[in-house]
Amino acid sequence: MCSSGKYFSPYFQKKEECLLENSKLQKKLKMLQDLFQLYEFQLKDLLGNNYHRRKSKVFSARKTVSLDMFWPTTSGSLLVYDQDGGGWTVIQRRCNGKENFYRAKVSTEANTCASLRCREWLDYKEGFGQLQGKDDEYWLGNDKIYDLLFNGGISLKIDLMDWQGERRYAIYDDFQIRNETNNYRLWFGIYSGTAGNALSGGSSFESQWSASLNGMPFSAPDRDHDRFLTGNCAEENKCGWWFNRCHAANLNGRYYKKGTYSGPFDNGVVWSTWRGLWYSLKYTAMKIRFQSFLDGESGNGEIN
Repeated sequence: MCSSGKYFSPYFQKKEECLLENSKLQKKLKMLQDLFQLYEFQLKDLLGNNYHRRKSKVFSARKTVSLDMFWPTTSGSLLVYDQDGGGWTVIQRRCNGKENFYRAKVSTEANTCASLRCREWLDYKEGFGQLQGKDDEYWLGNDKIYDLLFNGGISLKIDLMDWQGERRYAIYDDFQIRNETNNYRLWFGIYSGTAGNALSGGSSFESQWSASLNGMPFSAPDRDHDRFLTGNCAEENKCGWWFNRCHAANLNGRYYKKGTYSGPFDNGVVWSTWRGLWYSLKYTAMKIRFQSFLDGESGNGEIN
C-alpha cells in the first residue's frame, strides 16, 4: 500500500524494476562495445609495431598510416584512431574552419542565416562533424567521450599549431569527465608538455581562480553552467566547452584565420599560456589513450 492508498501488484513492481535494469544494462553494453573496439585497435597496433626496437625517440607518423577509422555497427558510435606513438583516439580536431562549432545547418539551402541554427547541448552531447580524413573537423560527442573514459587511467594529449607552423603540446594524466547528469564535469591531473598549463588557468593564482577548468561543468549556448554571474561564457565564445569565468583555454572557439584577431570577446581557438587570448590557433587535436599504453615515446602530433 502506498501513501495515496493505492495498491500496486508485486508483478507490476517487478516488471518496472526489470525495465529499469534492462535500460542500465543497455547503457553498459554500449560502453563495453566502444571500449572493446578501442582495445582491439591498440592490440593490433602493438602486434604490428615493435616499439621496444624502435631506435628513434620520436615516432614519425609519416612511416605508417596516420589515421584509421572504424564504424561499429552495434553501438551507433564512432571511434577515430591515429598513430602518434600508437593507441590514440582523437576526440576533437580543428584544422581549417570548415566545420562550424557554433552554427549548424538545418537545411540544404544556401548558407544564409535562415538555414543555420545555434549548436546546442544536444549537438555536443551526440557529436558532430566529418570524419573521413585528416582535414576534417569534429567533436566526437560528450556521451562517447564519457564512455571511453569510464574505466579511468586515461591520458589526454592536446596537439597545437599556430599559423607560422610552430607546434606545441600539452599532456594531462587522469583525464575524466562525469556523465550528463553531472553536466560532463571535467577533471584532470598532472600537466606536462611545451604549451603551458592553460587548462589550469595559467601560472598566477588570480588567473587560476577565474580560468581553471578543473572541476568545471560543460556549458553550451542553451545550457549555462559557468561561474560567470553576469554573462554566458558559451554564448560569448560561440561554442560548447568547459568554462569558469571564462577560460584560459578554449579549443572549440570561433575559428579566426591568420591568428591574431580582435573583437568584444576573446572567443577564438585559444591556448593562452602559449599564444595568448587574442591569437586563434590554426590546428588543434584532443586525443586520449590509456596511461599504461606502451610505446617508444609519443610523437610530435598527427600533423604531417
